[in-house]
Amino acid sequence: MGNLYACDFFTVETARLQRLHVLFFIEIASRKVHLGGITANPAGEWVAQQARNLAWKLQDGALTAKFLLRDRDSKFTAGFDQVFRSEGVEVLRLRYRAPRANSIAERFVGTCRREVLDNLPVFSAPHLEAVLNGFLARYHQARPHLPALIPLPAGAESSATTDLEGYSTSTPQPPDRVGGSMVTAQAAPRRGAAHRSGCGPARGQQCSG
Repeated sequence: MGNLYACDFFTVETARLQRLHVLFFIEIASRKVHLGGITANPAGEWVAQQARNLAWKLQDGALTAKFLLRDRDSKFTAGFDQVFRSEGVEVLRLRYRAPRANSIAERFVGTCRREVLDNLPVFSAPHLEAVLNGFLARYHQARPHLPALIPLPAGAESSATTDLEGYSTSTPQPPDRVGGSMVTAQAAPRRGAAHRSGCGPARGQQCSG
């Protein structure tokens, strides 16, 4: 899986009612995300150019890829596929209306929306790019979305401690990025804990303290 990538688009509505399209690539094994580009007009030539930008990294040896997963969105043109085929990367087109087939990419989009985009108005493409770069810095280093079984990317540091089974036991404490608008998942009490302890409306009692 170390040579398997996926790519996808997601859209962001700005405060000025402009729709921006975000292209990204994600490494399936490490979950590392490469921001392809942001545009209001994802024409075929623009999409192919973003593919060339990633292909240059493949040529330099900074990245290694053998397979690329993509859906059948019309924005992915034949020119997009040809760029990767010229680098020896096989493009695998997924079935129609099968978002689970690209579940890793879909999960990243959901994480990005919940932690940042749903809580922050975006005003322009440069603003969105700065927001996403700040989010990716945390996404790649704090890694609250992954167990410690998957190593951090080179250069990333983590202060999390792990138990005997290799899972993080500390609460992530990310630095203040994106103006403090990022949402950090906090531990929540288990459902029904108050009822089992003998208090709560289900038993007609009031909890003390």
